[in-house]
Amino acid sequence: MSTMTEPLVVRPRKAVVVAWVVAVVLVAVFTVVALLLKNTPTGVFFRTADQVAMVGVGVLLAAGVLLFTRPRVRADAETIEVRNIYGTTRYPWSSVEALSFPDGASFARLELPDDEYVSIMAIQSTDGERAVRAMRALRKLYRASRG
Repeated sequence: MSTMTEPLVVRPRKAVVVAWVVAVVLVAVFTVVALLLKNTPTGVFFRTADQVAMVGVGVLLAAGVLLFTRPRVRADAETIEVRNIYGTTRYPWSSVEALSFPDGASFARLELPDDEYVSIMAIQSTDGERAVRAMRALRKLYRASRG
């Protein structure tokens, strides 16, 4: 029987800030370009629908960039849940062989049987000491699950 404690939740910090800045810049640039479209000296006639479409393209690109804000890892005494850009997967600690952060790697790894691994995009080398603290906390949960 496990004790009820708050799960450990880790999200990247710098990647989220950069993604939001890039998303805002993309929308702003595409909006400015859309507003300037009607005033081009090229002789091409742009309609309002073209301007709206240009802003729409900027919004779609920004939404794509904001996918980089999704990574998260959530762990408790029994499981670890890894959410990367597209998917979320939950693993019982019993199926995890190790937690690693290889030299030169951008992300931490969840080592699985048969030489498989899952990148933990929520723990990024760019976050420095914050990533170190997150790895220590995850390893503590992992060791506790092993008894």
